Amino acid sequence: MTSTHCSIALPAGFRAEDILEFHRRDPQAFAERVAPGRLQKGLVVDGKAACLSLGFHPAHVEAELAIDSRSTAANEAALSRLVCRMLGLTQRIEIFEQDYRQHPQLGPLIARQSGLRVPLAATPFEALTWAITGQQISVGAAVSMRRKLIKSAGQAHSSGLACYPDAAQLAQLTEADLRAAGFSANKAQTLITVSAKVLSGELPLDAWQENLPVDTLRERLLDIRGIGPWTVNYTLLRGFGWLDGSLHGDVAVRHGMQILLDSPDKISEKAAQQWLAEFSPWRALLAAHLWAMKSLAA
Repeated sequence: MTSTHCSIALPAGFRAEDILEFHRRDPQAFAERVAPGRLQKGLVVDGKAACLSLGFHPAHVEAELAIDSRSTAANEAALSRLVCRMLGLTQRIEIFEQDYRQHPQLGPLIARQSGLRVPLAATPFEALTWAITGQQISVGAAVSMRRKLIKSAGQAHSSGLACYPDAAQLAQLTEADLRAAGFSANKAQTLITVSAKVLSGELPLDAWQENLPVDTLRERLLDIRGIGPWTVNYTLLRGFGWLDGSLHGDVAVRHGMQILLDSPDKISEKAAQQWLAEFSPWRALLAAHLWAMKSLAA
């Protein structure tokens, strides 16, 4: 085993609990373990099982990446980039908060949720496949299917955590394997197609992290049967930290808008799209604030 460590400073008021809550989705803690101030996540690095450990402190986070291989090692700079992305530290949220602090609806929301960032998946591939998994089903059902997908891929770290598969591992699964994990025939075919396109280089998701070609990514994803605008925008948000995707098709976003705008009627997709357009280039960040309203009201 090889391990790499780094320590990263956190901005004042950093909301570590948002990160922990995002990774707490699976109550069985199959591929992620969350404890107070701590996260462990199973993932694949260069085809090898790995465990990312994050320990949150008031002003910094300690990170360790342990890989079950003596020949594969992540350097400290790569680990730092990974953690900064996952924690949303590259997101310029202070600009959004400053610009809309006096807005009649958003101002009070921002004041109550100051410092909110969007937690990212460990890789764009994980974000994309999670988005496909979650299309038009409940979060609970999607989490169950995700767990079965990870189990089918069959890679685990020596810590005992299962590892979310990369494209090469997912490509080894058949449609029958995915159907047995609860995926519809259409979703199974979409996952297989996406994995093949990543492996062929047609979808160079990792390379696109450095210089995100939004229009190219959107065009290539929409060419894949089973992927629509919601999946694209969710992938851009959770996989790349792009904060301007319009998530007007998201039911929870529209419900949050209804509460925020004190509307007696449900908000239609068209009305949501029109309202969110006013807040470009922050539409996806605003969606995250609307998602967070549920926990805020609890």
